[in-house]
Amino acid sequence: MVTTGELIAQNSDKIMGPIGLNNLRGFNDVKILDIIPDGTVVKEGDFVASLDPTELLNRVKDEETNLEKSNQTLLSTKLDTSEQLSNARDDLINLKYSIQERELALKQSDYETEETKRKIKMDLEKAERDLQQAEKNYKLKLLKSKANMSVVNGQYDQAKRKLEQLQDLLKGFTILAPRAGMVIYHKNWQGIKQGKNSTFSPWENVVAEFPDLSKMISKTYVNEIDISKVKTGQNVRISIDAFPEKQFTGKVISAANIGEQPQNSNAKVFEVQIIINESDSVLRPAMTTKNTILTAMIDSVIFVPIEAVFGNDSLSFVYKKVRSKVVKQQVIGGQSNENEIIIKAGLLEDDEVMLVPPEKSEDLKFLPLSVQEIEKFKVKPVIPVTPDTLKTDTLKKPGKEVLPPKQSIKLKTKSN
Repeated sequence: MVTTGELIAQNSDKIMGPIGLNNLRGFNDVKILDIIPDGTVVKEGDFVASLDPTELLNRVKDEETNLEKSNQTLLSTKLDTSEQLSNARDDLINLKYSIQERELALKQSDYETEETKRKIKMDLEKAERDLQQAEKNYKLKLLKSKANMSVVNGQYDQAKRKLEQLQDLLKGFTILAPRAGMVIYHKNWQGIKQGKNSTFSPWENVVAEFPDLSKMISKTYVNEIDISKVKTGQNVRISIDAFPEKQFTGKVISAANIGEQPQNSNAKVFEVQIIINESDSVLRPAMTTKNTILTAMIDSVIFVPIEAVFGNDSLSFVYKKVRSKVVKQQVIGGQSNENEIIIKAGLLEDDEVMLVPPEKSEDLKFLPLSVQEIEKFKVKPVIPVTPDTLKTDTLKKPGKEVLPPKQSIKLKTKSN
């Protein structure tokens, strides 16, 4: 089985975007303003890509405004708190003076009437109660002021931290190589490369990749008709379109259980991954490969090109040369690949068959298989056979490409 594949690295290190990008609420996809060419070899610290900072710059300006507002609120709260506590402390001092005045008046009231003394005592007691109440109120006001200042300070610190985070995030919009190596474009979930002017999601946050070129995989797709022939562990012969003189070996490491439908196609295909055994400096990601998957090894059989077999599943035949004549020889076909088919019965080694029908092929003699051969391979006997049923136009497989006329081959036994 021959398929076309694409080289990918078995392992890759991701070159990530700015850390924390996905923590920003409502942040849209990030646009790549500039990026180095796909496959560029870089050193540590070299420029890799730059991202569009427009949306982030707008948020930075908003946070700068919020920080300024928080700072003004903090200063205003400090002034108000300072003024309120200062007034409360003055009130306490005045109350203490008032108590001292009433205590002095009480000492000087020895010669006053009892009613006057009683009034002075009541005023003194009231002043002492007022002082106690004012001291309690001052403590409560102090606690409230501290709590209020803590809230305002917290809002200011939060606005400051958010601005600093955005500023640090903005620095990460210029992507530098974390180490030396080859940089390749990352493919998104749709399989599209993220080059210049493309976008990526903050949740994926991958700008490019560092492939490990020591282990390469050929990713290919097999149609749903042939996928049953592909098994893990099968050997594969691999060639690279860019370097046809180089040949590699590989092994099937995975075959998808669920098919997928390519764009603009109704066919279903299954992804198959083939690991390449050898390592070579010419192997690069995205190179096209030709993969020959060895689905079966059959030794010592007779086989012919598919173009040499005509008819249909119930009646297949070849045009065989017998001395100077050509006859229609019924055959029983076996396993086949893209080019050849095994002949179980009807031909012998050194028989010569034609690749295209000769002239007046409908008048040629038809040689059916023997009853023993038919019984051995469980095929329906050909009864009856008329020239009309053997016309090339009705029995030849539809859509089959044929070689130029008057060509034939001589059979040899070999492995398929």
